[in-house]
Amino acid sequence: MNVIMQFMKRNYKALLVVLTLSVALLGFSLFPSKKESDPEKDKLLIELLTFVIEKGHYSPAAIDDNFSKGVYKDYLNALDPSKRFFLQSDIDEFAQYETQIDDQILNKELSFFDLTYTRLMKRMEESKSYYKEALANPFDYKKDETFNTDYEKMPYCKSTKELKERWRLQVKLSALSSLVEKQKLEEDKKNNKDLSKKSEPKTFEQLEKETRESTLSSLNDNFNFIKDLDREDWFSIYVNAISSRFDPHTSYFAPNEKERFDLSMSGKLEGIGARLQKKNDFTEVSELISGGPAWRGKQLESGDVILKVAQADGEPVDVVGMRLDDVVKKIKGPKGTEVRLTVKKQDGTIKVITIIRDEVEIEETYVKSSVVEKDGFKYGIIYLPKFYIDFEDQNSRDAGKDVAIEVERLKKEGVQGIVMDVRDNGGGSLKTVVDIAGLFIEQGPIVQIKSAAGKKEVLYDRDAKVQWDGPLVVMINEFSASASEILAAAIQDYKRGVVIGSKQSYGKGTVQNVIDLNQFVRGSTYGDLGALKTTTQKFYRINGGSTQLEGVKSDIAIPDKYAYLKMGERDIENAMPWDKIDAADYKVWDKQNNFDLTISKSKTRMQNNPQLQLIDDNAKWLDERNKENVYSLNIDKFKAEQKALDEKNKKYKPISDYKNAFDFKSLPYEIESMKNDPVLKEKRERWHESLSKDIYIEEAIHILNDLQTENNKGLSSKLKKDKVVKS
Repeated sequence: MNVIMQFMKRNYKALLVVLTLSVALLGFSLFPSKKESDPEKDKLLIELLTFVIEKGHYSPAAIDDNFSKGVYKDYLNALDPSKRFFLQSDIDEFAQYETQIDDQILNKELSFFDLTYTRLMKRMEESKSYYKEALANPFDYKKDETFNTDYEKMPYCKSTKELKERWRLQVKLSALSSLVEKQKLEEDKKNNKDLSKKSEPKTFEQLEKETRESTLSSLNDNFNFIKDLDREDWFSIYVNAISSRFDPHTSYFAPNEKERFDLSMSGKLEGIGARLQKKNDFTEVSELISGGPAWRGKQLESGDVILKVAQADGEPVDVVGMRLDDVVKKIKGPKGTEVRLTVKKQDGTIKVITIIRDEVEIEETYVKSSVVEKDGFKYGIIYLPKFYIDFEDQNSRDAGKDVAIEVERLKKEGVQGIVMDVRDNGGGSLKTVVDIAGLFIEQGPIVQIKSAAGKKEVLYDRDAKVQWDGPLVVMINEFSASASEILAAAIQDYKRGVVIGSKQSYGKGTVQNVIDLNQFVRGSTYGDLGALKTTTQKFYRINGGSTQLEGVKSDIAIPDKYAYLKMGERDIENAMPWDKIDAADYKVWDKQNNFDLTISKSKTRMQNNPQLQLIDDNAKWLDERNKENVYSLNIDKFKAEQKALDEKNKKYKPISDYKNAFDFKSLPYEIESMKNDPVLKEKRERWHESLSKDIYIEEAIHILNDLQTENNKGLSSKLKKDKVVKS
């Protein structure tokens, strides 16, 4: 089964780590493996990996010295992203293998892996004394010193003394942020007007000691978490460093990872409703699930870095360096319980966000719609979070069927324009995107697919019926990927509607297959070998161009906060290239006679919109802040830096306070359901509230209004007059 997968949104480092390290420790380990994996099984896995990729990958890279250099770099970065375990002398010793990994792969040799694995276990064991020594005595928070968290540019330490100092500074930064947080809490207690809740304030010395103790406990927890890791877990990192060099979306799933992958595809979500990924030693929020607790709370955002996790009133646990699985375990919990996340926002501020855990219902990942009025016209908003389908049951609901139903419901309401919102939609089923695009055209090609063998296939909408022939707007952003890009590209190529949103979409123009490696080995005594997800096809627009790297460029680009940050496929080092094939045979939609005028009017409107100018200014500032990695470890300067960031943020507060002039309403069938379903009522009220604060939806409605023909506008005026007379 071909599925266009949903992929991570951030830059190269984040994408690499999330693909290669979901079972790996990204920080600490004291314990050697509980069991030693069979070297013969490891060799078989390498052989299977290269065989399947070379035979099935769309465009397999040559396994040569350049390939070897890439694996070498990615693998060492995965083992020690913060450069706080290996010494420069270790790297010098490893360097002899930099151009030999290709030969080791072909000859099924494991000496490079064995050397690095053994050395890492030794260095991790030694590191235990470093942080304990750093936390043994109070830190001097009046001392002027800094710590730079730009690990990519950071050199390896040349000596144990230098490495100890790096640990001291990093641990001090962690403790400092906790200390400042505790001081804020004490200040809040002091200012509490409720005398019954007042308590004796703690001294600085008490808070400083508590902070060191909690930091020590967190680090001990981090080390203890990997007791169950064995050599196979570390070997999977090496295997993934190899597989991901073919392209960012080719990766190996160890047996337990395959189970988690299947679970994620089933749509079963729990906890706070956020997807997380690794970025060096840090856990980053990659996506909020629509309708989930984090999404409803409106404080946690994509791009936030989680530094600490606390249970209700418990002490925060430092999760920097903790492997992703263990961070997730700390964040998950029973419905109704509280979790507190200490996060670093993209502007550099550090915030504590409280979230009440809840079930994330799959219903909120399905399509939904709303209606809104402007100038006597009624318009429909269709929001599609993903292109879902159940491959096991063809009679079950899927995105194509559900969007068709929503279109019919909106037509019954008399809408005169539709907004198709696929912002943040990372993809899904190819079949459903063809079905959805077909709702808006007579018939014709929707997408072209090219396989590894060069065979081209064109997927068509063969139904001559047009379910909606009125004005159409498709909304995208930088996180719209794969199937979302196919839909937007088809609508754009047919000139069927106006595509608005970010300058361009994500730029993922490839299709992956998940291949069970066990099928290639008969009578194996090695147990489950896992699976390989590999790129087998590329898809192309009907005009012949690929969406790979370039994505879909909006007809009307609207400023947003991520505009200047590197987060697309084009920012990944080993992403597959853009190319083009022959165009398919299709006929441009000729029933929208004021398409160009509408685009011109929208651009003029945006140029004169102070809110959009403020958003663009904020985006530039976030880009600047994203490049700053130096933190003062002087408590007064640290507080001053945080205060300055808070003050700067006040300038951009009107962005979150913004409210448009529209009133969004549910459709009649949903209003009827709400009478007996208060939870649904609350969910829709929250969605409509977010729409009322959405300047991009506002512009989409203006565009629909501009797309109305003069005849329609005249008819609308007549209907309004008739209504006045009759009343």
